[in-house]
Amino acid sequence: MRKQWKLILTAIMFYTRIPVPKNIGYSDEILNQSTKYFSFVGWIVGGFGALIFYLSIFIFPLTISILLSMVTTIMLTGAFHEDGFADSCDAFGGGWTKEKILEIMKDSRIGTYGTVGLIFILVTKYFTLFNVDAAQIPFVLFASHAFSRYTATGIIFFSEYARENASSKSKPVGKKLNSTEYLISFIFGSAPLLLISYQYSYWYLLIFITAIPVIFFLKRYFEKWIGGYTGDALGATQQISEVVFYLTFIIITRFI
Repeated sequence: MRKQWKLILTAIMFYTRIPVPKNIGYSDEILNQSTKYFSFVGWIVGGFGALIFYLSIFIFPLTISILLSMVTTIMLTGAFHEDGFADSCDAFGGGWTKEKILEIMKDSRIGTYGTVGLIFILVTKYFTLFNVDAAQIPFVLFASHAFSRYTATGIIFFSEYARENASSKSKPVGKKLNSTEYLISFIFGSAPLLLISYQYSYWYLLIFITAIPVIFFLKRYFEKWIGGYTGDALGATQQISEVVFYLTFIIITRFI
């Protein structure tokens, strides 16, 4: 149990800005093992976002409450995944070879593709949440952050790390998951869906199905261009999966 707690703290340390004890230690093996709790980190990030929305809606209009919840999740992660998405937009938009794409990804500066991509994905998040029933938004925030992080672990499980030289990576990233660890990630990523699907059993299935095309489309895309994934690619996967989750939820509630 003590080891699992250490792995949870390691996941929190790498994927959020939440302070953790400094003596937990680090190794590539520990980081790899902690990746199974990436979905659980989504519980924390999404939970704080949901809490801020729930408290804000008593004081502010819906528009401001959504904005505050988004700012909360971004602050908790230090825009870690948004940065990965922006870097991926720059890299895949401006690079035409594996070497060039990886070189652009490593660059800490943001370019035109990254700026435009980041604006569009944040605006899309905002307007999709605005079109969710206000009473459901806390549950949707909680579930989407866990679910989208599970999707990112799917890329790790089904694909390979793209950079040959580990020292060249721009972000620390877990690079391995065995079947048991992937199952744990799935459980943490999918369990929160029960909060929004307990009345209609098919919601759970339909929302879960969104993970399958996202994982395998992005897996194929990343492998085509760079031979696998990077930390930035995983950040992009999380952001895209979060938006797909919101869009799917709106479709389900409106048309089914």
